[in-house]
This record gives sequence, structure tokens and C-alpha cells, in this order.
Amino acid sequence: MEGQRRAPVSLRDRLRYRFDSTLARSTGRLVGWLAVVCLGLVVPASALLVWTDPSSPRSLSGRLLAVWRVSAETLRLGAVSGAPLRMLLSVLLGLVALLYVSTLIGLITTGLTDRLTELRRGRSTVVETGHSVVLGWSEQVFTVVRELVAARARQRWSAVVVLADRDKTEMEEALAAALGPTGTTRLICRSGSLTDPGAVALVSPASAHAVLVLPGTRTGGDAETVRTLLALRAVLGEHPGPPVVACVRHERYRTAAALAAGPRGLVLESDRTAAGLLAHCALHPGLMPVLRELLDFDGEEFHVTEAPPPAGRRFGDVLLGCATAAVAGLVRADGTPLLNPPPQTLLGAGDRLLVVAADEHTARWEDHRDPVEPRSPSRPGPGADGPSRFLLLGWNRRAPLLVDRLRGSARPGSVLHVVTGPAEQAPPSVPEPRGDAAHPTGLTVTHGRADPTDPVSLRGLEPHSYDRVVVLAPDTGDTDGRSDDRTLLVLLVLRALAQESGRPVPVVAELADERNRALAPLGPGSEAVVAGQLTGLLMAQVSQNGLLATVFEELFAAGGSALRLRPAHHYVPADRPASFATVVAAARDRGECAIGYRCHDPTATPAGYTVRLNPPKTGRRVWSRADDIVVIATEGPPEARSGEQAPAPPTAWEDVSRDMA
Repeated sequence: MEGQRRAPVSLRDRLRYRFDSTLARSTGRLVGWLAVVCLGLVVPASALLVWTDPSSPRSLSGRLLAVWRVSAETLRLGAVSGAPLRMLLSVLLGLVALLYVSTLIGLITTGLTDRLTELRRGRSTVVETGHSVVLGWSEQVFTVVRELVAARARQRWSAVVVLADRDKTEMEEALAAALGPTGTTRLICRSGSLTDPGAVALVSPASAHAVLVLPGTRTGGDAETVRTLLALRAVLGEHPGPPVVACVRHERYRTAAALAAGPRGLVLESDRTAAGLLAHCALHPGLMPVLRELLDFDGEEFHVTEAPPPAGRRFGDVLLGCATAAVAGLVRADGTPLLNPPPQTLLGAGDRLLVVAADEHTARWEDHRDPVEPRSPSRPGPGADGPSRFLLLGWNRRAPLLVDRLRGSARPGSVLHVVTGPAEQAPPSVPEPRGDAAHPTGLTVTHGRADPTDPVSLRGLEPHSYDRVVVLAPDTGDTDGRSDDRTLLVLLVLRALAQESGRPVPVVAELADERNRALAPLGPGSEAVVAGQLTGLLMAQVSQNGLLATVFEELFAAGGSALRLRPAHHYVPADRPASFATVVAAARDRGECAIGYRCHDPTATPAGYTVRLNPPKTGRRVWSRADDIVVIATEGPPEARSGEQAPAPPTAWEDVSRDMA
């Protein structure tokens, strides 16, 4: 500002300014200042050493020569004395040696630094064979990698490679924190754009055992998944490549993704899978632990194993012929899986069996008809129950799929009441079901407005009057990564209302984050569905065996063969000991495949039950009326269950599952 005098600058600031300006001009000036500083420190210190040494020369020239030698030795410039020319040549050689050594050290340091930086960026090519490749980073990555590690735990050397557009070190730290020790399986992370063929080539997909493409988490994530599949095709070229399992969120991208994935690709739709799981839990309480046990690799899961000779045996005869696995179906020689075929179905040459076991190599065939005990004729199962009442709290992009699934599976005359909050969109109009008052059909859908987080509003809905309450989570990303906060609050209110009324409120809660499962205040008979985790489990299972795609498609579909829980006393007398082989024989007589049981366990919270799949057939236990048998039952008229029925049109899963096998 004019009229004001600038404050005086100190001498220290002036000198520092001059010094900084000199250093910034060139490298030569920096070297010069470095030499001046070194000489300014070394020469006085050397002179002090010489003058304080009792054995130093007495003459001034001798002491100066001694100072020179000490300084030269310190600076590694040589210590040749004599004529001035000899001393100058010594200094020249010392400077050349110093320049060479410093340059060499600089080059080595720069090269190592660049290499370490390149390695930290994850830009080196992976040289592996038979490894699993995961492309992308989403909420499923930890589940998928954990299951791939578990699936390959019995292999001596294996690797799981993750490629994502994230920092390599951050990915490694996140995976290590979530998974812990991985045994003999190595986790390898690479950083790069998923839509860049050059980055995809870093993970060597052509030599991989399988490639899994996770759904994107950002807006337009499905379009990015399609571009990732195209980049993968560009890398593979004409090479058939490994099986590819991809996942999209919206149905409209599934066809494009399937075309981009190629003939050995399989594309799952996470929203439809999540809606099917929610509907499954709402219609058939208690099945979620069974599904989770079948989907993960930690325990018993589906495997395909060779059938015992000779060919031509009936399927019902082999149900009691395996000591270490529970037979659930068969796979025809052409790769067509059949869940729970009729017991009189004949096994042909080349047919294999679908079993529930710990490993595909552990099946031991051994006749177990002896442990089957005489029993009174099993009571027929109860007839069709009456209509159900469902309460749906919240609305998201999966809700229409959930309504469609409930409409196709709910018993005639059932009612679904949809309640949305003030800030949520209203569900689209749903056509009324066909039928009349005397013969109601379909699912009646009604809609109302209320705030599920408000105890007064929720009390007015009388949630205890419904057979099942479904709480939907907001769409991922709507609440800045805290999408489960609202769900947890609604569960707290429902739990308080249940305690207040003294009547349980069975709830199916959709959660976005697996870590919030432990926080969910679920009461007896309630279940939490983490759709992203179950989708990841399904992707890992299918990547190891493509035949399982059709198996799980049928299990999750409406109608056909499906998992069910049946009261144990329908198969064996209650409160009396009996072997599991007896249960298997009773289920066979009912046209079902028994693969395990669910027993009452007060220590298991919140459900109060423990699931045991593939128990020993010779094991005996006392079956109470609280126990349930896990069976695969086929719904529909008997003629639809003939082993020789015409094959149904292939689904999107069936088109590729045979190639992946």
C-alpha cells in the first residue's frame, strides 16, 4: 500500500534469500556450494587435528602438507604429495572417481526407486497358470476372494489375482485385514483400468482357471462391466479362454454382457438373485442358513461325482449307497442336471451324481440299507396352508422383482401390503389378481404411506398381525455408504414393538454390508439377507463348476425342485432314536432327497437353530418335534416329475453351464 514503508529485512533473511536463489539457478552452483561447505568444514578441522598432534612436523610447510593429507583422505581425493602438478593430478583423479561412484550410485538408486514404484503401482505382468482372476472391486470382492481361497485350499500352490482401478498397496492391506492368513494360496493385486486391454493382460487371463467380473459400484457400473468383458475378449482374441462369470445389477444389461462374455461366459443378475433370496426367506422361513451353508466352501456344498457301477441302477437305490455324501440328484451324460428325479429313474452310462459333500473326491460308496430301521408309516405332510399376509417396508430397485416373485409363489388369496416413507417413491400400480371371492388367486398388493422409523406409525400398521415382515435396504449409494442405518433403526423399532406386545414379529431384513449382520437386532424366527455376499458366494461356486449354475437356478426359481424344511416327525417317530439312513429312506418313499436336518439349539442366536448338512447315515439321534429335515422336494403334478419328461427350453444359465463344465 502506498504511503506505508516496508518493514526492514534482516541480514539473516537476505543471506538465506541469496543462498536459495543461487541453489535454484543450476546444478553446477549447487555442486559449488557443496564444495565450499565441505572445504569450510574439513580444512579447519584437519588443521586443528594437525596443530594439536604432538607428533606433527615442526615446520609450517610440514604442517600444511599434513593438513592437505588429512583433508584429502577425508574427501577421498587422494593424498599424493610432492610437486604441485602431482597433487593436481591426484585431485583430478579423485574427482573423477568421486563423479563415477556418485553417478553409479545415483543410477542404481534411481533404477531401484523406479522399479519399486512400478511394483507398488501393480503394473508388472502376472506369470501364473491355473490361477483365479477377479476383475473389479465392490462389496462382493472380500466374499469372492475368501471363497476362492477356501475352494483351492487343498491345492499345494494356487493364486488369486485381483485387478482393480485402485492403489495396489491399499487393496493388499484391505484383503489381508479382511481375510487373514490364506495358507498356500497367494493373493496378488494389480492396479489398472478394467476397460484397458493392456491392464487386463497383466493378470494373464488366458492361462487362468476362471475369471470373475464383479458388478460396478458407481453410476453406470453395468455399462462398465460390459466394457470390461469386451476388454477381456480383446485380450483373449481367438483363444477360447477360461470360464467367465460376470454379474450385472440390471436386467437390461444382461444380454449385452452375455454377448461380450463369449461362449464360455455366464452372466448373473444380482438384483434378481437378491429379490429371489428375499422372497425365498419370506415364503419359507428358516432356509437362509441352509442356503448359506450350501453356497460357501467352508463345510458341505454341492459337488458332481462319478456314479457307482453298474449302469442301469435306479436313482432311489443309490440314495443309501454313499457313506460320505448326501445324494441330491444326477447329471446326465450330456451335462443336464436333474434335481431330485423320481426314485425309479434309471442311471445311464456316463451319468454322474449330484451330491452334498465336503469335497468331490470324498464320496465312498457303501451299502447303508442295514441302518434303516423299521418304522411306522410316515405321516403325509400337511396340506396346503392358507393364504399369507406380508408387510413390505421400504422400496428400492429390487422391490418390483420381489413383488413378482411373491406373486408367482404365494398361496392363493395372499396379501402384500407395501409401506413407503415420505421421501421414497411410490410403487407402480400393480394389476389386480384374477379370481373371485370364492376362489381367490394370486397376490393382492396394497400400498400405504408411513414412516417405518417412527414407533407410533409402525405400531399403527400392527406388524405382529403379519406372517412375515420384509425390510428393504435403500439402494447402495443413496446414503453415502450408510445404507444400513435406516434398516437397523427399523429393526430396533420392530423389536421394541414385539417386546411391548409380547408377540413375535418374524422379519426378513435386507442388509447391504455383511459387517452389520452382528448389529442387526433380530428376534426369534427373523433372518438377515446380505444379498451382495450371497451373490458373491454364488459367483465363486459357479466359477468352480459351471454345472451348478442350473442347479442353483432351479433351487431359486418358483416351482420345480426346491429346498424345503419338513417336520422330522413326518419321517421318523418323534422323541425316539433313529438313524439318518432311516430319514433318507423315508424321504425317498415321499419322493424327496434328504440332505440334512435343522435341530433346536438355544445357544444359536437369533434363530435358535443349528443346521447340519450331510450327517453320517449311521448316526443315531432322538428326533424331537422341534427338529426339521432339509429336503429337496419337487413341486408340481406327478406327471411333471417323470424321469423321461421332455426337456424344458434352456435358460440363460443352461446355455453356458455345459461349456463351463
